Parts: sequence; C-alpha cells; structure tokens
Amino acid sequence: MTTNNGEFLNFLKKRGFVSQCTNEISLQKTLKQATTGYIGFDCTSDSLHVGSLLPLMILRNFQRFGHKPIVLLGGGTTLIGDPSGKDDTRKILSKKEIIKNKKNLKKIFEKFISFKNSKTNSAILVDNYQWLSTLKLIDFLRNIGSKFSVNKMLSLESIKQRLNREQNLSFLEFNYSIFQAFDFLELYRNHNCKVQFGGSDQWGNIVSGIDLIKKLEKTEDIFGLTSPLITTTDGKKMGKSESGAIWLSEEKLNIQNFWQYWRNTSDEDVIKFLYLFTDIETEKIQKFKDYKGSELNNLKI
Repeated sequence: MTTNNGEFLNFLKKRGFVSQCTNEISLQKTLKQATTGYIGFDCTSDSLHVGSLLPLMILRNFQRFGHKPIVLLGGGTTLIGDPSGKDDTRKILSKKEIIKNKKNLKKIFEKFISFKNSKTNSAILVDNYQWLSTLKLIDFLRNIGSKFSVNKMLSLESIKQRLNREQNLSFLEFNYSIFQAFDFLELYRNHNCKVQFGGSDQWGNIVSGIDLIKKLEKTEDIFGLTSPLITTTDGKKMGKSESGAIWLSEEKLNIQNFWQYWRNTSDEDVIKFLYLFTDIETEKIQKFKDYKGSELNNLKI
C-alpha cells in the first residue's frame, strides 16, 4: 500500500508510535514530499528481539507511505558500544563476530521492508564501519569534536545515569554520541537523509546529530523522532518472557514459542499491540475496542 506521503506522521501519532519529535510542524511539511529517513541498529547479536519490532514497524510504514528507509548497521559503533540503558560496559565483539551478526540481521530486515531496486523508494542498507574505520583522529577532533560541548554531553541521560550510580563509563563509550551524530551527518551528505528515528533512550544522541548538521551544513531541514518504550500492562519491558528473549529469527526461537508469546498477550494490551505491530487499518482496529471473551481471543490469534 502506498498512501499520501504527508499522512505518515499523523498515522504514527494515531497508532501510538510517537514519544518526542523535533520541529513537528516543519517535519509535517517535509513529509509531503518523498523523504529519506533512517534507524540505526548495532550488531551486538546475530538476531533482533521483539523489543526491536517497534523501529522495524516504523521503517515498514515509512516505506508504505512512499518514503525511502535506510537501515544503518553499526559495524563501526558496535566496536565502541552504546552506553544507553546499560549499567555496565558492553562486551567488545571481534570484527569476525560483527560480520556474522550483520549477515543474519539483514535476513530479518528483509521480512519487514523491501530492498528491491524495482521500487522507487527501495530500502538501502549501509554500514557505518565504511566511514568510521577510515577516520583520522586529528582531523576528526578538529572538524567534528570541536562542535561538541562536554558539558552538554555530560547531561545526556545515558551518561548521567552511569555517573550518578558511580558506575564505570569508558572513554570509548563516552564518545558514542559523537559517532552517532557523525553517522547522521554522513547519511545527510550522501543520501539526503533528513529524519532519524529511534527509541526514546536515543533522544539526546539524535538531537546531537541534528545540532551537528545544522552547524556544518547550515540547514534547518533536519529532524528526529523517537518512539516510546513499550511495556506490557504488568510493567515489564517488551521482548522478554520467563524462558528468555523473544527473538525474531527461527534459528534462535521456535516458531511455536514465538506464536505462544503473542497468544499470551494480556487482554488490556491487545488493541495497543494491533496498532503497533500489524498492518490492519486503523479504522478497523477501532471497531475491535469493545471486544471481550472469545472475540478478544480471536484477535490475539
């Protein structure tokens, strides 16, 4: 389905995808034309889990509304480690492990968005290792690092939490937000990418990228949009069960167990999950709101 480009943002808001947005009025105007946007995925595992379904559905709908999605694989940033939402330093993976993870992740992306060249808005897959691996330290510090305030970086939620808890924060991780901002700059310059999507924990990193582009490219036509952290009615973060993570690949999770996870959705979460994780039309879901008992069970199935 291809819909009016300009309706994409309204669609996201109606379905519950939006937490924060920079300059919503200007973004709405920009989205009236076909626009390129991206989400980054680090390669810390050979699969994604249910917690990654929200960004995948945003990219899926972005493409359905006629826009061009970019999947940015963090082959470079995975070598550094994102401190967001973590109490400890992430395990540093070898380059060999990261290459294996990248191959497996692409198979998952292909289930949600189309990379076929026949589509004018076909998705593209890029890897930030391509540019991060060739950076020269002195040039990078002068041209990019000089645009960042350490005071502002210390106020980022991911940094602040670690420091408040007096937990170790490596110099490597401290630089993560600069590299993520640089990714946005690279995608803007090489793909005219104007929107970065991400989870609510990425807000500070996204804004850092927008500020960097505005300083270097003298443009205001650049945006960020975050989605909320999705929890179930019992307050648990999505993506986990008693038996472990709910993976999105058959190699890591039996299909029957994946199906059972959704079948066990609590009654209160059914409508919310239909809005977020299905292609069912909004108007049709609205008619399900009064369903109870067996009707509700059928919706789960």
